[in-house]
Amino acid sequence: MKDEATLVIIKPDGLKKSLTGNILTRLSETKLRIVGAKVVKVAEELARKHYHHLQEKPFFSELLKYITGEPYGENRVLALVYAGENAIEKVRQIAGTTNPEEADPVSVRGAYGRILTNGLYENVIHASSSSEEAEREIELWFRPDEIV
Repeated sequence: MKDEATLVIIKPDGLKKSLTGNILTRLSETKLRIVGAKVVKVAEELARKHYHHLQEKPFFSELLKYITGEPYGENRVLALVYAGENAIEKVRQIAGTTNPEEADPVSVRGAYGRILTNGLYENVIHASSSSEEAEREIELWFRPDEIV
């Protein structure tokens, strides 16, 4: 058991569909602490840095449009930092697998996600996949003085 931090992003589709309360309620089951939270207007530069590891994928430009809210007419996400014992594993379990159709139906992605006809996963939530990713992502989305 290790104390760690993880980044969670409720993506534009989650905000547009008013799922924030439902998602936060599910995440509260982890008994983790929220140590950072803010609504962010996602600039393309931030989106590119966040998804840098996917830049060679054919769906990269669609991914940038998705995270910047282009299909929803509003550009905002809720970025959160959760901290506590095994935070990454606990959050990822509640988030579910990336593909909403393969995700457990009781997970956030299984309950609220969908796959668009162009193949893009509208999976409502981002959750860091490893401690290295969490550290990089938290530094990208939050200044040190924004973490309590």
